[in-house]
Amino acid sequence: MATARAEYETRVTQFRAELVTLDRQGGRLANLRTLTFLGFIGLGFAVGFDKIPRWGLLGALACLAGYIALAVIHAGVIRREDFAKMRLSLNERGLLRLQGRWHDFPSTGEGRVPDGHLYGGDLDITGRGSLFQRLDDTGTAAGEQRLLDWLLTPAQSAEAIHARQGAVRELGPLIDFRQTLVAEARMAGKKDKADPSRFLAWAEAPSTLNAIRWAWPIAHVLPVFTITAGLLSANDVINALPFWIGLVIQIAIVVATRKPIGAMWEALSMGEHGFIRFEQTFASIDAQKFAGPRLLALQQGLMEGPPVSARLRTFARLMGFAELKHSGQMHPIINALTLWDLLVLFRIDRWRETQGKGARQWFEALAEFEALSSFATWHFERPEDAFPQVDDGAVHLEAVELGHPLLEKPIRNDVTLSSPGTGLVITGSNMSGKTTLMRATGLNTVMALAGLPVCANSMKVSRVQVLTSMRVKDSLERGVSYFYAEVQRIKTVLDTAKEHTDRCLFFLDELFMGTNAKERQIASRQLLLMLLDLGAAGAVTTHDLSICELAKERPEKIRNVHFRDEVKDGEMTFDYRLREGVVQTTNALEVLRRAGVQVG
Repeated sequence: MATARAEYETRVTQFRAELVTLDRQGGRLANLRTLTFLGFIGLGFAVGFDKIPRWGLLGALACLAGYIALAVIHAGVIRREDFAKMRLSLNERGLLRLQGRWHDFPSTGEGRVPDGHLYGGDLDITGRGSLFQRLDDTGTAAGEQRLLDWLLTPAQSAEAIHARQGAVRELGPLIDFRQTLVAEARMAGKKDKADPSRFLAWAEAPSTLNAIRWAWPIAHVLPVFTITAGLLSANDVINALPFWIGLVIQIAIVVATRKPIGAMWEALSMGEHGFIRFEQTFASIDAQKFAGPRLLALQQGLMEGPPVSARLRTFARLMGFAELKHSGQMHPIINALTLWDLLVLFRIDRWRETQGKGARQWFEALAEFEALSSFATWHFERPEDAFPQVDDGAVHLEAVELGHPLLEKPIRNDVTLSSPGTGLVITGSNMSGKTTLMRATGLNTVMALAGLPVCANSMKVSRVQVLTSMRVKDSLERGVSYFYAEVQRIKTVLDTAKEHTDRCLFFLDELFMGTNAKERQIASRQLLLMLLDLGAAGAVTTHDLSICELAKERPEKIRNVHFRDEVKDGEMTFDYRLREGVVQTTNALEVLRRAGVQVG
């Protein structure tokens, strides 16, 4: 962490100094542009009012040329300034994360976990203070979604997880590449994360110009004839009739093709927003040298044929020509004389036919690069976190010194679930750490199955399906009581365990609190045994000490563990250390008294 902090601080200083320099350059260029523009206007008026000789026009043209050149240079400086601001922001965010001040980051993923997800609502995957909020350093909507998908869905094989781990290890020290990738992607989206979905819809859709293919060859021949006839007529070589005939035919073609051209322009205008600015994003991927198989495969997929950045450069150039349509005064004249829209949009349509089908693959690869880069940023900032050993075997978990990854200074404990059918019954007084341990174990497992390092000295885990029941909510709107909501949740847990025998890892917090003590004891015991008989492994917290008797029935499979509290000098303290056996103390009455509720 110290290395990451020093790197971020160095880069913050570097980019702040760069911004000062660029701001000065921009100011000087703005002043020079003003001077050259005034020179152009002044010399032009001076020649027009015969204040200076005609050769003054050369000076006016020189000023105009200088103004255009300075405008191009100034645009480059502005872009470099925007790029430096974006990279400064990324490094300042890095420092905030290291200081534990990331809870106000705007990207929380709130509301994006599907209803009934098997663990997403219980393990702080999304929302304020969540893993997603801490992780998300993506630049596009697709990258953000890929990151969320990885956290909500385990990878399909241990091999896939190992490939992601290798990519994360390789990307960790490549801070320049990671920040350039994200900065360029965010610049493409400007205010919001860019979303290429509309562009992909256009790129993969059938052409809207098929009905007017007949106009394509005419657009190459007729304007040449018409303009040539006009020039010859203007020089009295021929009469004007051929020119007017050609112009009338061209106007008729413009009218006849208006609807298909308009439909394509509308789809293109909605879809390309921000898309053409991804040229530099893909150029950063093209330029980076990778060694690992996963990153090489992603990069090579983008380099089949011309580089994606070159293809986007071609598209951007064509769009630049097409944007003449925005000129309300000049466009109708130029289009009538040259059939400009047909010439340009048919070429864009040709680009769509040859390149559009591969565009989705480009952005799929970019989304994966972004998600892996977010993982790599975690690895860079937390090098003490271990990469877990993941296999495709039956359910098991062994973690040494495991802590909650979202706490700044977590208390660490060893957690072992050695085989299918093994369970922990966790007892302890209120606020002693029971639920936190389960969330820490579940969240680290989710991270391991996504390809992230985990908050532990070491961890071995199989590729499991995580199941939780912790934050059950009733619903007045749907007329669902707390107890029935919990029953629905438990049914989902059981059904999933039946579908994935020997593959599930469960975490259940204070079962069946919505019913009486006797029925709660019976239901809790039976549920735990059913899950273990299905080959699931996991943990359950309880205040009902009768559940602990199960360890006597299955001593080789069920362990009692507990957390405890102590009262010293009138103060209640917790050490959050996991111990063997059943808790011997309670603190509910003491907690009530300290809250000002005098009972007992």
